[in-house]
Amino acid sequence: MDGLLRFLADGLLDAGATGVLIYTLATTHVTIVAVTVYLHRHQAHRALSLHPAVAHFFRFWLWLTTGMVTREWVAIHRRHHAHCERAGDPHSPRQVGLRTVLLRGTELYRTASQDHESIARYAAGCPDDWIERRLYSRWTWQGVGVLLVLDVLLFGIIGLSVWGIQMLWIPLLAAGVINGAGHGIGYRNYDCREAATNILPFGVLIGGEELHNNHHTFATSAKLSVKWYEFDIGWMYIRILEVLRLARARALPPAPGIRACHPAVDGATLRAVLANRARVMAALDTRLQPVWRRELRALRGAERKTALRLLRRDPGYLDGEERGRLGSVLAASEVLHRVQALREQLAQLWQRSLASEEQLKESLSAWCAQAAADGCAQMRAFAAELRGYA
Repeated sequence: MDGLLRFLADGLLDAGATGVLIYTLATTHVTIVAVTVYLHRHQAHRALSLHPAVAHFFRFWLWLTTGMVTREWVAIHRRHHAHCERAGDPHSPRQVGLRTVLLRGTELYRTASQDHESIARYAAGCPDDWIERRLYSRWTWQGVGVLLVLDVLLFGIIGLSVWGIQMLWIPLLAAGVINGAGHGIGYRNYDCREAATNILPFGVLIGGEELHNNHHTFATSAKLSVKWYEFDIGWMYIRILEVLRLARARALPPAPGIRACHPAVDGATLRAVLANRARVMAALDTRLQPVWRRELRALRGAERKTALRLLRRDPGYLDGEERGRLGSVLAASEVLHRVQALREQLAQLWQRSLASEEQLKESLSAWCAQAAADGCAQMRAFAAELRGYA
């Protein structure tokens, strides 16, 4: 009897409170890494390739610790990108409310997983081997059941609490925080079409997924950090795997270099600009920040905040209501009206997909000449910088 009581209190390891805490944090972190590196970056976006042994370890670990099916998770995430913030998005705060996504993210995921037609449509390329069909996809709850038994064996009765935390970790942080707060709270480096935000510049707790605005802007990038002060721990693990020759990240167009005092737009300029819409528009907005703030100094509070948000919005992403509200702001300032017209003209460059390279180069050259002649010093400086892109 004493032995049984001792086992229930301490389990096989008799690890103590510190040992239990370390185990819980370590296992939940490995689960987060499996989600961000394997499910998200490798499977959903093909941003990197993984050695088969590494990929299978992550697949087994997710079966053991979450019971999630790879093809279901991948299909739901791809559908999210395909219909982001619109009807068809399986977990958009704009569609169902931030509170619903934060508190009921798991229910939204479960509902989406029952849409078999959608799963089949968006799950192309996911594992469909013997063990996937016979075990991982067929017996989804048995994995977490095995984990429950292991936790209790290792730590005794407290293992039930450890298992509960492991079960809540992904639903709370991924299904809730990332899908919820990551589309409503935080800062934005890029004005992508979606409402995605960077929750924090330090992507550690959720494997780098905190940098959600960066991800939606460069969805096929294995690296989610873009600023010098941002840290993506998921990318750190990918680099370690690359050094060990167990992974290879997909190559992406590099950030453009800038040639000093370059006199005219050439082919290198055009190619760099066309490949970097998000970076170009973000650089222009950074230049125009002092102009916007100076011209809006008469506004206060929410009115000023709304005006700044509309001015930062990429002109190509404005809807009818936003254009109407922005028009009222521009009507009060000739400078803002002129600068916004130049921003809209530049944004149209990426919409002329049927134009020849020579026509696009002429359009960009004309825009740079017009901006260089503008009365706004910041716009002139940006035109000189843009001509040097390569």
